[in-house]
Amino acid sequence: MNIFISNLNYSVVESELQALFENYGDVDSAKVISDRETGRSRGFGFVEMPNNEEALKAIEELNQKEFKQKVLNVSEARPREDRPRSFGGGNGGGYNRGGNSGGGYNRGGDNDRRREW
Repeated sequence: MNIFISNLNYSVVESELQALFENYGDVDSAKVISDRETGRSRGFGFVEMPNNEEALKAIEELNQKEFKQKVLNVSEARPREDRPRSFGGGNGGGYNRGGNSGGGYNRGGDNDRRREW
């Protein structure tokens, strides 16, 4: 079973995550997700446990437990939903975030200033 862990302390490394879950059974893998550019932890990770009963016990006992001064959120991992790939930092590029961008010339509501020749 693949287990999703969020709210990890940024200092947690994969060996610590694996050791935490090994208290409940065999662990195939443990992965802390890092930012591609900075290499810093993003505060979440995944643990793969081959035995579903052991995995469910780990989820039950570790969810909402404190680990390294942070309260963990532990659940069965779900596949990501298909969504269009976004570019520009996840918020559409960071420009014109407000409803009305405001700038520019002649931004009035009606266009009666236009000349028709």
